[in-house]
Amino acid sequence: MRLDTAEATLDVAHESFPVDGSFTISRGARKTAEVVVATLRRGGHVGRGECVPYARYGETIEGVMEALRGMAGAVADGLDREALQSAMPPGAARNALDCALWDLEAKRAGKRVWEIARRDPPAPVPTAFTISLGPPEQMRRKAARNAFRGLLKIKLGGEGDLARIRAVREGAPYAPIVVDANEGWTPDTYAELAPELVALGVLMVEQPFPAGADEALATLERPLPVCADESAHDCASLEGLRGKYDMVNVKLDKTGGLTEALKLRDAAEAAGFGLMVGCMLCSSLSIAPALIVAQGAAVVDLDGPLLLARDREPGLLYDEAGAHPPSPELWG
Repeated sequence: MRLDTAEATLDVAHESFPVDGSFTISRGARKTAEVVVATLRRGGHVGRGECVPYARYGETIEGVMEALRGMAGAVADGLDREALQSAMPPGAARNALDCALWDLEAKRAGKRVWEIARRDPPAPVPTAFTISLGPPEQMRRKAARNAFRGLLKIKLGGEGDLARIRAVREGAPYAPIVVDANEGWTPDTYAELAPELVALGVLMVEQPFPAGADEALATLERPLPVCADESAHDCASLEGLRGKYDMVNVKLDKTGGLTEALKLRDAAEAAGFGLMVGCMLCSSLSIAPALIVAQGAAVVDLDGPLLLARDREPGLLYDEAGAHPPSPELWG
């Protein structure tokens, strides 16, 4: 769909949401979720998309907003989703605009996004709940409070990780567990911890080694399956993961939007990778399009709004069935 010249406008805004307590990974702690929202308007229709700039990839709030504002002229000239893929590189800024284009198209057509994408209507998706990095006893208490959840994702960071997982398992004896090392391990760390974590019932580790320094995975025995996160961005990065990773984590802020995320999902499955769908620390507006990608995924980690003290209104419904598809008022 092409937008009519002069009728399409783009607004860009920075929004902040308080975290429930704090959220800590190996790179630091955060007390707010900082997002950028792209809003497209045409006549009486409005489309929105949210992204989370990530310093790990050299992104800043200011830089992403500047990149989006630079697209205002192209939007007015009729930019569509297909042209956007070559007009902007993968990353947070393109994600916000791509999702806003999907939302606007759905609003104008009077359809849901999954109909336009020719996908089955999404069902509620059970999601992991993240236990952020901390002292073992603190992580044990948080695991105990969340032991009822269908999957716990545990943030790790190197020294002391075995004690942390033992504490989490003590707090949640029966909960399925995956762990995220956030590039904080070495090959020796993996070789030492993997058998112990498998014995403790851990199902998978996400990105144990730094992206660009993960060649050891090609020759390392992997008793604990390994999922690519920082090493996996879009379809172009997929070939470099073969033989090193067992799973791929698809995140819209890495792929640059729903358009490429759906392509990466399909390509990863066709290549034999297990599928994980994840998110940044964000509001329900970021999660809504990811739910389409997450249908049938082996691991779903779309708990961003659950980690906030306040989500946007209307937000997504989370209950015992998981994260429910968005209302049209929210997105899509």
